[in-house]
Amino acid sequence: MSDLESVKKLRSSTGAGFKDCNSALKEASGDLEKAIEILRIKGVSKASKKMSREANEGLVFIYGDEKKTSIIEINCETDFVAKNDDFLNFTKEIGEINNSVNSNLDKLNNSKMKNGSTVSQNLIDLIAKIGEKITIGRSKTFENSKSKIFTYNHSIVKDSLSKLGVVVSLEFEKSSKDIEKFGKQISMHIAASNPMVIEKKYIKDDIIEKEKKIIKEELKNLGKPQEIAEKISLGKINKFKEDNSLLTQDWVMDPKLKVKDVLNKIDSKSLKIKDFIRIKIGE
Repeated sequence: MSDLESVKKLRSSTGAGFKDCNSALKEASGDLEKAIEILRIKGVSKASKKMSREANEGLVFIYGDEKKTSIIEINCETDFVAKNDDFLNFTKEIGEINNSVNSNLDKLNNSKMKNGSTVSQNLIDLIAKIGEKITIGRSKTFENSKSKIFTYNHSIVKDSLSKLGVVVSLEFEKSSKDIEKFGKQISMHIAASNPMVIEKKYIKDDIIEKEKKIIKEELKNLGKPQEIAEKISLGKINKFKEDNSLLTQDWVMDPKLKVKDVLNKIDSKSLKIKDFIRIKIGE
């Protein structure tokens, strides 16, 4: 193999520039495997400098079927890179692997990709090639034999790659057209209304305490008497809980109804929202 052919092959397998490949081959005395290792080491150095930067762009990918589905977020620095084919392909392949390892980050990082290298190695190589900070963000896997999983993608970039993704798991005894319709609509509702939890009792105490402090300061600045301030504060906290709990949110399809009202109309006995997640890039 000529020197030029070796450089071309190294560029093709690593995505590195001509000068870097030529230099690595000389250092490795023409050994391609050693040259790849040299570039990877240099890539680690380049990547580490980029990891201190902000990565608020990227994509969400949902992969699976109605019984088992996973969602994952891959972040980068700019929207331009989020539309890059290398980034798109990387995110899709990572998403498929993520579903097979049930969103276990350690297993994901150590899993082999189609090119034979691990996810963590490919991530380093992609950072070196693209020149931006790239990170694996939030992820979750839904699996339940008694449920059916519904998904929704908003601001789709390509295929099932989007800027906002929702996965929701419903449990019921017998499927119906109304349940299928509700599954699709509740996914869109979650995307639009961004609930924290299914029921208000699940809102964490530290979140409630933080909200109480904000309300207290707000009422103090308005000069409200303590007795009146306490009543207003209680009302505001209850409203905060209702607005951030899925079942007590106003139904986006008909704001006169609450989500729990729609749920009960369809099947008050067996239909339940088991779990959900909403991932939006930049949040």
